Amino acid sequence: MSTPVFEKHIFVCTNQRTNSEKRSCGEQHGLELTAAFKKAIKDKNLNMPLRAQRAGCLGICDFGPTVAIYPEGTFYVNVQLSDVEEIVQKHVIENKVVERLLLPTEK
Repeated sequence: MSTPVFEKHIFVCTNQRTNSEKRSCGEQHGLELTAAFKKAIKDKNLNMPLRAQRAGCLGICDFGPTVAIYPEGTFYVNVQLSDVEEIVQKHVIENKVVERLLLPTEK
């Protein structure tokens, strides 16, 4: 198995549904989140292969703006600009999950 190119890869949903009653993460909010992740990463001057980028629909728009981080496959939902610093600090730097933003799982 090959080594991943990035130690952490952050995908931010920017899907915008038009003419649909279904909720979507929204291109504008997703692009703002993507820019905020890129800025936080740059500002922290992290010495690791890391990338934040926009993504298409991640399939869980009902939960609000969605961010997926790989290689763990962690999904954060209802992510707001105010959450970006915490996600970068805890998940990316400290390798700890931000529990309050996790995608709910059925038990």
